[in-house]
Amino acid sequence: MPTPIKVLLVDDQMLVREGIKSLLNLSDKVEVVGEAQDGTEIENALAIYSPDVILLDLSMPKMDGIATLNWLAENEMTTPVIILTTFDDHEFILRGIQAGAMGYLLKDVSLETLIEGIETVHSGKRLMQPALTERLMQGLQGFKSEFEAPEVIEPLSPKELEVLGLMASGCSNKEISEALHKSEGTIKNHVSNVLSKLGVRDRTRAVLIAIEKGILN
Repeated sequence: MPTPIKVLLVDDQMLVREGIKSLLNLSDKVEVVGEAQDGTEIENALAIYSPDVILLDLSMPKMDGIATLNWLAENEMTTPVIILTTFDDHEFILRGIQAGAMGYLLKDVSLETLIEGIETVHSGKRLMQPALTERLMQGLQGFKSEFEAPEVIEPLSPKELEVLGLMASGCSNKEISEALHKSEGTIKNHVSNVLSKLGVRDRTRAVLIAIEKGILN
């Protein structure tokens, strides 16, 4: 039998943690090895439990999810993170994805969906839940008065798609250049091409358009 995927729960609400933990304990594919109330406890939790995947709430009182993701990035912690959210967090979610989260799930997902999501990010893939992607698209409407995406988008090259995926994960040009073993100058050119083809002027809009058009899955 395969070794269960070790999960760390980070959420300030004990009942939420207990509910998720109870769900996951029904499966032999994952194991909740530890819990934390917010980002201030995550350093110790990582050292103690060495999780394979982190399930992270965004709204926490002392150190919220965005600050936690930033801390993980600054300290070069590579444990994949899934944001746990509600429908009202769509703008916060996008910030979380840009800060390095591999994807997001609603807190009321089924056990099957939750496990599939954990397996997805554990395998190194991004996770985009269709129902919430639809909600994210509503956030795009706020940008419509500022720009118009082209009706037909020029296809992105394989390298540009790779760069776009890393942009969506919150990577800087320097981090992308290191990941792809290319110079920063080359990456800047790729980023400029991506923005130009998507008809936008910044990374946030690029990610939103890419999700809307199905370029990012």
